[in-house]
Amino acid sequence: MDNRIPASSMPTLRQLQFLTALRAQGSFVAAADAVGVTQPTLSAGIKELEITLGTVLVERGRTGAVLTPAGEEVAEGAARALGEVEELVRAVRTGAAPFSGQFRLGAIPTIAPYVLPALLRRLKQDYPSLRLLMREDLTMRLVEALRTRNLDAAIIALPYAAPGIAFESIAEDEFFLVCPEGHVLAARNDLAPEHLKGEDVLLLEDGHCLREHALSLCQLSPGRRNSDVGATSLQTLVHMVEGGMGVTLLPKLAADAGAAAGARVALRPFARPAIGRSIGVAWREGSPREGEARLLAEMLRKLLVA
Repeated sequence: MDNRIPASSMPTLRQLQFLTALRAQGSFVAAADAVGVTQPTLSAGIKELEITLGTVLVERGRTGAVLTPAGEEVAEGAARALGEVEELVRAVRTGAAPFSGQFRLGAIPTIAPYVLPALLRRLKQDYPSLRLLMREDLTMRLVEALRTRNLDAAIIALPYAAPGIAFESIAEDEFFLVCPEGHVLAARNDLAPEHLKGEDVLLLEDGHCLREHALSLCQLSPGRRNSDVGATSLQTLVHMVEGGMGVTLLPKLAADAGAAAGARVALRPFARPAIGRSIGVAWREGSPREGEARLLAEMLRKLLVA
């Protein structure tokens, strides 16, 4: 007995692409723009997918589109299926040569501005056929994109626990204290995390891993008064310190790139052992792009040491 599903009853790859785009974008207009079609075309494609599968996948409303539980399940499987197809096409077209064709790379905002310019120049020089797609986002969203095969690798800060995701550490990035000029902590040569207990420590807003690293390393409470004054960039934190709102932590990578240049603040290192984070490259476990992710880590290691 042949139990195979007839081809006429199978979703098309385009329909699956439409659904995953809608899940990622949250609206028909934005999803249509993301995949390069008109909104009516995308809406019709998803409606056809619902008819094919015999279930409602999307709840449509004035404020946007929300996937039903069935829609979430289908979108999750669709992302995996599309990723497999993309990897198959790439392998056939390039013969699995490293960094040939398209490679999707993510990076967190507290690392991207300081490593990407040199990395992109190196990639362009060594792999002229590479078509690199870049995404800057928070760690949790980059990791989710790795899981759903929407990214091939991501440059993030470690430690970070993420089942199903592999990591390779490439460099250590110690933290400096940034405080106003003349601040009592600016004169200390034995600076330690416990010296921050009485300070208003300014942090990036929720979702940034640098915030979590700072809270953990300095054993600070997330409910402190000024830790609720969140910023979206390291430069903003520096300017807040310059304005007398408190103190903050700045990764050496950002400090060396001039994140505090021109500001009337003092940068002080912590006494040994230094506190900080690791910079690493992440990829999905079992990904056929693992070799390229590891090659990327080696390139970054050389660039950061140079």
